[in-house]
Amino acid sequence: MYLYTISHKNPIDLHGTLFSGQSFMWDNAFSCGGLYAAVVRGVALVVSVQLTGELEVHASSKEIGGMNVPDFIRYYFTDDVESKGLFPEKFSVEFPRVWKLVLPYFHLKVLRQEFFETMLTFMCAQGIGMHLIRKQVSMLARTYGESVSVRIGERELVLYGSPSPERLASLDPLELSRCTNNNRIRAANIILSARAIAEGRVDIEALKDREIPIEDLRNMLSCAGGIGYKIADCIALFGIGRFDAFPVDTHVRQYMAEWFGSEAALRALTPATYLLIDGDARTILRPEMAGYAGHLLFHCWRREIKKLQSF
Repeated sequence: MYLYTISHKNPIDLHGTLFSGQSFMWDNAFSCGGLYAAVVRGVALVVSVQLTGELEVHASSKEIGGMNVPDFIRYYFTDDVESKGLFPEKFSVEFPRVWKLVLPYFHLKVLRQEFFETMLTFMCAQGIGMHLIRKQVSMLARTYGESVSVRIGERELVLYGSPSPERLASLDPLELSRCTNNNRIRAANIILSARAIAEGRVDIEALKDREIPIEDLRNMLSCAGGIGYKIADCIALFGIGRFDAFPVDTHVRQYMAEWFGSEAALRALTPATYLLIDGDARTILRPEMAGYAGHLLFHCWRREIKKLQSF
């Protein structure tokens, strides 16, 4: 393992970031606080925050995704995004209660994750809680992902990466359903999406084109079975880095109604209502950063209002 001490411009709430419902691949390493481990783009990482605020990173390679490890870590944790610029200047005046609640969460970072890993994660996330999502993602990684053994001092840990689309494309839905809470429809949809990517029918690089309007990108992603507007926006936000994508789930509906008076958020969540809530959010938040800011509000709502724990 290679050891790095990485400085960054913006403070990072490491635990909150990794366990805020955007990634389910990270674990508390060695069953002790402060160390977090995952396989990211085929490279094993063990990360902790030092007293100085710097990140200490053990990595199984000197490069990740064609970047040196320090540069990749800053990219992955969106160190280029300033928290103070996420909300409009008038937000603190118009919504002082919300502003006071969300301020402690400004060190939460939205991760730049790999496309298929994000797609797989959120296809597993339909209608279930974070604990069950993490269980499914872990089973998929342990059953079909590549394992990497790491040693930190005298301690050894085996980590598992997210399965590749090629690995899942060849599976039978019955076999895969053992990792999807016995949901064969979900398993079949995952296999179809994996095949589309493995066979080149989905051009991931083309989807990363920043010129594609977010509504068009949402429609393109939601063409696949098992992917509605919410999952499409999650893939766009966390797997493509489109910070203007604003996923709407139950918690988002609740805070949009209670904190911001969205009448649409009080209705049943149909596709039409989803788009109305999305439109309301863009009048309150900076449209180009609505999803990034929305994730901070989502985590704040779950912790401060619903009193839910992170997983």
